[in-house]
Amino acid sequence: MWKWVDQKWIVWLLMVGPCLPWAFAQSNVEMARQAVRDWQAGQYTVDPSQAVGKSTEEAIRLLERSFAFAPPPRGLSVNLNEPIEEKTPRGVIVQFPATVSGRGGEVRVTIREGEVTRIGFAPEGGLLPAWLKSPFSWALFVALSLSWLVALRGDGVLARWWREGWALVGQYRSWYVGVNIGLYGLFALGGLLAYANPQLVKLMQEIVGGALEQIGLGGALGGGVLGLALVIFYWNFTNGLVLTTAVPGLFLGIPALLFNALRYFVLGFALSPAALPLANYLLHLPTIVVELQAYILVTFGGLVLMLKTLRAEGYRAGLRALGLTVYLGAFFLLVGAWYEAFSILVLMRP
Repeated sequence: MWKWVDQKWIVWLLMVGPCLPWAFAQSNVEMARQAVRDWQAGQYTVDPSQAVGKSTEEAIRLLERSFAFAPPPRGLSVNLNEPIEEKTPRGVIVQFPATVSGRGGEVRVTIREGEVTRIGFAPEGGLLPAWLKSPFSWALFVALSLSWLVALRGDGVLARWWREGWALVGQYRSWYVGVNIGLYGLFALGGLLAYANPQLVKLMQEIVGGALEQIGLGGALGGGVLGLALVIFYWNFTNGLVLTTAVPGLFLGIPALLFNALRYFVLGFALSPAALPLANYLLHLPTIVVELQAYILVTFGGLVLMLKTLRAEGYRAGLRALGLTVYLGAFFLLVGAWYEAFSILVLMRP
């Protein structure tokens, strides 16, 4: 009799086993579909003002939920019949085509360990231009990377700017060292303070994750290392190096220094090993060091602009100094983007 039972179970496993992955996939999709219905009905919505007067732990939990389940935008229309499921390091993401006031996009549902942890609408392309997804742009980015490396070994204008930039660093060495100590120190301080409140770190990570979704960086994962590296470099250069460091640096450097002081502290807090697996933190550490050095260089350039202006060398001379540090910083961002894309898609892949 036991022999017959064993044979029956073997036959059952052979018939049902191949269907199990499909069944689990369906459960994720169905969970996401129902979550979207509940989200649109307001069942996930939390008013952030409810956190007032609560204990620290309860307040953080409420704020975390309010960011993870922001109310659906007005005029949202979701097509629940065409789901796309994707496995990521953050969990399973189920996407549904959607529109808001005629603009296309998708509603993304994040499922982690069988629980819905985030729902939100992401406009098509996010804040990134469409040309970043073009293979032609990828080819140009590869050509830029290789030609820049080759040019630095020659005597052309790129090599001359490189030498002038580092000569400037040597000329104002004490200022450069001071900016490094100050900003890297704030990053380390943020990371240490995170150990006192890991729940607040988790909330910060939720906020950062939501911002990345709105930007559209998550969609760049499908472009492989090359596509992701281009997107990372574009965003860090335009919004990080130019708009939030070089432009404030034009006002005699101080605004750039203050903004980056806050940036480094917050990043240190959000990226603290207190809330990240140690292996992932160590793999991401080269990215942190290299990319943050880019902003340090341009912050330093803004301070050199101030010094040259105050010492009667003139604002124009200071402007050239700032431009040279932007050039140096851009190269650091290029190297950092390639490594970051490789580490995310290859080294940290589960």
